[in-house]
Amino acid sequence: MKIKILPFFIISFITILIYASEPSGKIKGIVKDIENDEPLIGVNVLIVGTSKGTITDTSGKFSINNIPVGSYTLEFRYIGYKTLRITDIIVKPARTTYITVKMQTNPLQLEEVKVTPQYFQKNDEQPTSNITFSFEEVRRAPGAAGDISRIVMSLPSVAKINDQSNGLIVRGGNPIENGFYIDDIEVPNINHFPMQGVTNGAISIINVDFIQNVEFYSGGFSSLYGNKLSSIMNIQFREGSREKITGQLDLNFSGLGGIIEGPLFNKKGAFLFSAKRSYLDFLIKTIDMGTSVSPQYEDYQGKLTIDLNPQNKLTILGIFAKDYNNPDRKAALENDMIYYGKQKISQGAIGTNLKTLWNKKIYSKFIFSTNLQKFKETARETNTDQLIRTNTSSENHYNFKNINHIKFNNKNSIDLGIEYKYTQNNYKMHYGSFTNYLGDTTKAYDFIKTINSTQTSLFFNYISKYIKRLTATIGFRADYYGINEKIKIDHRLSFTYQINNTISINASYGIYHQNLPLIFTTDKNLQIPKAIHYIIGFEKLLTENTKLTLEFYRKNYKHFPMSSDQPDLFLIDEIFYGYGFFFNHENLNSSGKAYAQGTELTIQKKIVKNFYGLIGASYFRAKYKNLNDKWINRTFDNKVIFSIQGGYKPNNKWEFSARWIYAGGAPYTPLNIEASRKFKHYIIDETRVNQARYPVYHSLNIRFDRRFYFKKSNLIFYLSIWNAYNHKNIAAYFWNIKKNKKDEIYQWPLLPIIGLEYEF
Repeated sequence: MKIKILPFFIISFITILIYASEPSGKIKGIVKDIENDEPLIGVNVLIVGTSKGTITDTSGKFSINNIPVGSYTLEFRYIGYKTLRITDIIVKPARTTYITVKMQTNPLQLEEVKVTPQYFQKNDEQPTSNITFSFEEVRRAPGAAGDISRIVMSLPSVAKINDQSNGLIVRGGNPIENGFYIDDIEVPNINHFPMQGVTNGAISIINVDFIQNVEFYSGGFSSLYGNKLSSIMNIQFREGSREKITGQLDLNFSGLGGIIEGPLFNKKGAFLFSAKRSYLDFLIKTIDMGTSVSPQYEDYQGKLTIDLNPQNKLTILGIFAKDYNNPDRKAALENDMIYYGKQKISQGAIGTNLKTLWNKKIYSKFIFSTNLQKFKETARETNTDQLIRTNTSSENHYNFKNINHIKFNNKNSIDLGIEYKYTQNNYKMHYGSFTNYLGDTTKAYDFIKTINSTQTSLFFNYISKYIKRLTATIGFRADYYGINEKIKIDHRLSFTYQINNTISINASYGIYHQNLPLIFTTDKNLQIPKAIHYIIGFEKLLTENTKLTLEFYRKNYKHFPMSSDQPDLFLIDEIFYGYGFFFNHENLNSSGKAYAQGTELTIQKKIVKNFYGLIGASYFRAKYKNLNDKWINRTFDNKVIFSIQGGYKPNNKWEFSARWIYAGGAPYTPLNIEASRKFKHYIIDETRVNQARYPVYHSLNIRFDRRFYFKKSNLIFYLSIWNAYNHKNIAAYFWNIKKNKKDEIYQWPLLPIIGLEYEF
């Protein structure tokens, strides 16, 4: 008998060991009302496809333990609210995954029998032109390397210009027209190697593993946001672990770095900190790559979350970056660089956000922040070695913002608040005497000045659900621009009409103002540029997890700076004609007009089992009016954009994804060949501004991810291949001084990217 039962005990013991060693983790979170941030008690939380689940406690919190590692979808059910499903919840060995969930009331529930889970949430204040990405959607996007801006570039509302820059060209706009917020704190630029006065750069500063989700508004945004004409990107950082101290090491395209996080104040708070540095300069020195260009950069970011009490939560955010590049002329010539010189840039942002729940119907946010950018640059033209500019300057921004939300009842609520900005910019610039792109010899010019400016704002939104199926938002914003001594009133209106559970019609209208970069505002006679947005759209849920959106838009621009000395050029786009903005424009006026209009189609599928994807297509036109009353293509007028991306997850260990983008050729001004040959310099034909087009752009990016799970840690290895079939996309034309002829600069060739993420 003992001999017979011994194998049974051995098999049982081995089974227990195998089961006990199977990696598992936890999911914790909090569920709130999306309107007033009130914690919801008794919400049913289920892991779809399993028997595991729980309900939220009196604080709206929940916890599910002993979950095998892998990717899950969570379902949230609550009486009076729309059933919500959140995908891509990744459970990792011996770690806790934290999520914050916000549920919407369901005015149609009483007349509907079938409860349909909601994978897409509609923002009542932003019913048009918005899309949300989760952390996992950001992390795994092919061809992005964790750069948020490059992910957004796959949307039909963003023009395609150049792989080497992540500048967002939204609906015929310009890179100066975009706003970035992290946890409601405004950050002027989120990129390494920023160009002064513009929001683009080379690669994002933001650590992708800090991200909880990203909301991108490509138009029609509410009056809570001001001083931007085109788009808003709102990034929410996650909290650090409140269970224990954990860490992560990363090696990827953007650099070598690490994360540490853990609890504070007896788990009533948490910290999150990361550091990263590029390694290309070390690699070049090690393998002796000669005259290759090796930019250096590093960044640091952190977040503290402190629960002062159940009604008050304090967030402290810090982001810092340093960039350095110093190629010589030999390296510039061999790498087809139009300009070369020394760059030393540092930037940082510190902010606090105090959120106070006064009662079940009122909450407030008090946001203080300061931002600093310092530039020390020297630029020379590679062909002629002429000095273009030296720049030693700093820009300091100090902001205060108060937002108050009051929910009177389920049909009426308001947002109102104030905002104050103080900016102090110190400029010390020298422009050399050189031949510009028009063939004119410019005089040497010095600009040494301190420019202080203020902006005071009042904003108000009224959100009404008084009419069944209709949600309307009426808002206004009043801004006083101290440097211009002008007051501007912006009106905003939006609505969404829910025809049934799967179809809605959305529309928005808004007036937007944005002050010019201080480079231009030295002339107080210039007016503040204005844009008017008209948007109407249609949404259809094709399935529970697949949404089709069709939108039509029109943007009318007024009051952009023009110069009678250069009547055919749109000066705000000058950054793409020459080396950045110039201070020494003369005979300026505010007569510049432009427009953009187009049609956009988006189909987004959330992952449920194995597949996910996003298809985008658009046809648009963007033009400006020169001083001779002729409409001319703007520099970013691709006309046609099409993109398709998606992925397949056969199991919890492997993932395969790809993205293909096609864009019509962007306009450019042809060279004056005779003048260029004579001066041995790039000279444009001023009579044909933006009348030629580059060849069409198309590129395929593919990616493979492999997860390795250990008992208390996990490793992600990925291989991404940019421009997989090595298509030669032209970035720009230049005048090759060695051959004394027109030549091309190409965008990224086939480029393999390898990354490692080890969490412990």
